[in-house]
Amino acid sequence: MLLATFWFACMNVIVKMLAHLPTMELVFFRCGIAAFIGWYLLRKNKINWWGRNRKLLILRGLFGTLALYTFFFTLQRMPLGTAVTIQYLSPFFTSFLAVFILKENMRPIQWVWFALSFSGVLLIKGFNASVSWWLLCLGIASAILSALAYNMVRVLREKEHPLVVVLHFQLFGWVAGAGFSLYDFRMPEGLEWALLLLMGLFTQWGQENLTRSLQAEPANKVTILNYTGVLYAMGFGYLLFGESYGWPELMGTLLVVAGMALNILSENSKRRASL
Repeated sequence: MLLATFWFACMNVIVKMLAHLPTMELVFFRCGIAAFIGWYLLRKNKINWWGRNRKLLILRGLFGTLALYTFFFTLQRMPLGTAVTIQYLSPFFTSFLAVFILKENMRPIQWVWFALSFSGVLLIKGFNASVSWWLLCLGIASAILSALAYNMVRVLREKEHPLVVVLHFQLFGWVAGAGFSLYDFRMPEGLEWALLLLMGLFTQWGQENLTRSLQAEPANKVTILNYTGVLYAMGFGYLLFGESYGWPELMGTLLVVAGMALNILSENSKRRASL
């Protein structure tokens, strides 16, 4: 899981480095490379890529693509650590939306953890002039869209092969990226081609290590380590982009991570109690 978060952090760094390219163009390349790899794996394992639940697969692709676009957009315009921290609100929204989509329950204590995390977001915004309100709202929207995509994955978990679900997301993002890039495309030059390729590879490596960690150990033991992504993001932001974080921003980040980590622990204890 630590390696998975590292590869995802490297992908975020490349998105930040390519901030001069249109956001949807990055979505096009990122999803195109991942779709090619996913198609190869499906063919290799002789799995039908078309799927049986097309409406749900389309919704997963739609929500996932919108979440990816809005996240990339904030990554290109916010400090790296701030954009990643806001994105980490998605686990709470996943739990909240599961109440309506999957008919699951939320414990009252989870609202306390969300309030703790959201107070951290407001603290970051209040002391960071580089984060406008509309960018903050867009970052929160990205977390909500990610939560919708995760819930679609959970609905499909016993209906479709995981590789089929992943491929449809990548295909949707690739097609949508291609459509928008027809009107706003900047031809990559030189090193940019290598960076775009690495962006896709880092994504694939991150997914592979994430899957292996979840298969090797119970989810409640490893998912908490996902929050090391915030440390990676802040470290890369400081070393590569000259970003600095004052005590109020550091405290806000700590509140976000603490609230979401406690929310995951609450989710895990709820599952154990139901067994």
